[in-house]
Amino acid sequence: MKSAAKIIAIIFHPLLLPTYLVLLLQLYLPSMLGIRAEYSLTIIGLIFVFTFVMPVLNLLMLKFFGNVNSLTLELRQQRVLPFTFIMLLYALVTFLFYYKLPFSQNFNKLMVIITAMVMVTWAVTFFYKISVHSLAICGGLGILLPLNQATEQQDLLMPTVATIIISGLVMSSRLLLDAHSPREVMYGGVVGFLIGFGGMTILF
Repeated sequence: MKSAAKIIAIIFHPLLLPTYLVLLLQLYLPSMLGIRAEYSLTIIGLIFVFTFVMPVLNLLMLKFFGNVNSLTLELRQQRVLPFTFIMLLYALVTFLFYYKLPFSQNFNKLMVIITAMVMVTWAVTFFYKISVHSLAICGGLGILLPLNQATEQQDLLMPTVATIIISGLVMSSRLLLDAHSPREVMYGGVVGFLIGFGGMTILF
């Protein structure tokens, strides 16, 4: 069971949320993002590099120089420095897309919501350790639910149902691996969902 929980934690790593969301929306609701088909792989590739590859490389560098003693960042105090870098990187990427590559307002708004999740995670980490896995997956769910109401074709119904199931699996995996307490998992899920759902309600 723990092996399966580790696989789930890796596949649905929080840093992969932007890539998964953009890919999912481009497949099931391309009109929402407004990304032309010929540019979709390029945009998804850029998102993957800037929101996953670069933060992971930074974390590996911090581990190499001894700033953190584990890549899983079990201790709250050791999360502050890598989370600061991630927050700044996400803010920079969102700024660049918003002001330098304004090809889609909806895409930019989506990045603002995701960056808000990262910023809240960073701020909370100074005082409390929450499950970022739970925050990310429930934040994604919070983003998808309002979109179901906005589309008559219900193209996102099955992806949303799948996200609900995945949310349960991810949160259960964090408990099974003893990476978080039930309260930390619950708080992460609630915070993520509120930011995702609230951001969609306000910006769209």
